[in-house]
Amino acid sequence: MSTTTSVQPLFTAFTLGNLTLKNRTVMAPMTRNMSPNGVPGANVAAYYRRRAENNVGLIITEGTVIQHADSSNQKDVPHFYGEDALNGWANVVSEVHAAGGKIIPQIWHMGARGSVNDYSEAEIEQIVEAFAQAAADAKRLGFDGIELHGAHGYLIDQFFWERTNQRTDRYGGSLAARTRFAEEVIRASRQAVGPDFPIVLRISQWKGSDYAAKLANTPEELTQFLKPLVDAGVDIFHCSTRRFWQPEFEGSDLNLAGWVKQITGKPTITVGSIGLDSDVSSFFTEGKGANTTSVEGLVHKFEKDEFDLVAIGRALLVDPAWVAKIAEGRTNELIPFTPEALKTLY
Repeated sequence: MSTTTSVQPLFTAFTLGNLTLKNRTVMAPMTRNMSPNGVPGANVAAYYRRRAENNVGLIITEGTVIQHADSSNQKDVPHFYGEDALNGWANVVSEVHAAGGKIIPQIWHMGARGSVNDYSEAEIEQIVEAFAQAAADAKRLGFDGIELHGAHGYLIDQFFWERTNQRTDRYGGSLAARTRFAEEVIRASRQAVGPDFPIVLRISQWKGSDYAAKLANTPEELTQFLKPLVDAGVDIFHCSTRRFWQPEFEGSDLNLAGWVKQITGKPTITVGSIGLDSDVSSFFTEGKGANTTSVEGLVHKFEKDEFDLVAIGRALLVDPAWVAKIAEGRTNELIPFTPEALKTLY
């Protein structure tokens, strides 16, 4: 495949341990609610395969929930437990690999209870074990790694955030202490999959209930937050923002992924309205679509070594060939995002 000069840097290979990606593009995880009874069917497998066929470097699946009573409160979200659901995921992996792609599942607990304060330590232990079981199943099914969803106000993030975590035991208190639950999930997952299976952790400042929320107000606080997670075994940080081009802290142009990479030395994934002219909150709050836009600013930040991988969400949801079109300079063929796109697995 020929690649236009301006985007060439995004189409270089990336290697982390045993994982090699043909380019730096990532399909961001996006909930589709298309898996009746929690089982991803042939239509879901074909949806992911189409992205692999069109040169996406790494596919991160929609969030798929672990086995726990309040891991989900949404209809038709895929499960990552039970024979039928796991067989469905095995087929997804097979289809993506047959098309030459790489794929990891986003392992998810929604925290549907809404508060982490009344979980007993025994129940926390059960949840940690459920995450570890999901990690082991992902490896057994042939996935190329896992992503743990620690962002957007879901369970792991509910432990991170002081507004939702008022625990007075070892899982609450300082910012570093509030990472303890995530540390246990990461360590248990690592034990389940061994040293060479990539573990990605998705993090965010913003929450689904509060776009202005901050876990860390300064680089120093971000350092305190990240160190225990690195020590626990995270390989890659997926740094969720609504607008990838926005600086995270005053006095620097670095976005969140840029700061995390600088602090930890770990590879990072940036995300946030790549290829579109309005952010995801305009869709969630106003039901707005978004027009296509240049990736020139993205390439510029990538060339400054701010981040290693770039995750594309809505632009890739509506157009499975987005990556191929960008690579080949077919920008006149790009498709705008509309809310109606959510009704179809393109």
